[in-house]
Parts: sequence; structure tokens; C-alpha cells
Amino acid sequence: MQTPTTTGDSATLEFTVTDDDTALALGSGSLEVLATPRLLAWCEAATCAALEGALADEQTSVGTRVQLEHVGASTVGAAVRVTATVVYVDGRLLRFEVVAEQAPDDKVVAHGEVTRVVVDRDRFLARLPRP
Repeated sequence: MQTPTTTGDSATLEFTVTDDDTALALGSGSLEVLATPRLLAWCEAATCAALEGALADEQTSVGTRVQLEHVGASTVGAAVRVTATVVYVDGRLLRFEVVAEQAPDDKVVAHGEVTRVVVDRDRFLARLPRP
């Protein structure tokens, strides 16, 4: 299995908060602001984007740990930019620093760390119990 990436590799994704992204819509609260579960999904998407093109065809990565501090609210219509940067590589284990900023003033609305492990797709799926 190849080393998938190196420290410092990164990706940035941009999103616009919609009604479907709110805490009210996702059931994680009663306010029409960006829901933490949606923000977490965007952070994981940025980590996957940072690995794009670095993995062999038979490889993928799976999330194994998340630490996220959602420190600012974003209303519907807000533009949020999420950056994931590789900060640690140990064989198949990768740690990413994630930062979410709201435009236009780059106010940090969340920051944290996501850990992913590179796996062989077929071997990973073969180990899962079948219903």
C-alpha cells in the first residue's frame, strides 16, 4: 500500500448554507442556523478532497475520529469555506486539521481535527457483517 499523501497537503471546499443545512431541518436543534452535523459532513468532505488523486484505485479512506468545535453560528445564505490540511501521517493513518470560515470576513466558525485511515475497499467491505 502506498503512502497516500504528505504533511501540508490540503483542500478547500466552499458551501452556501441552505434551509436543508439547518439545525431545525436536521433535528439537531430548533434554530435556522448551520447544523453541527452538516458542518461535520463538510469537514469530512474536505478531508476526502485533500486525498483526491493520492490513493490507488483499490483504496479509500474511512473516518475514525473527529474533534470539532463549532464556535460560531452561520445563517441561511452564508458562504462557508472549509479547509482540511494533513498535519500527521503514520502509514495508513492520517490526521487533518479542519477550519471552517465564513465569508466575507473569514470569521472562524469551527475548527478541529479529523482522523482517517486508508483501507483496501474490497477487504474492508468483506469484513462487514451482512444482515
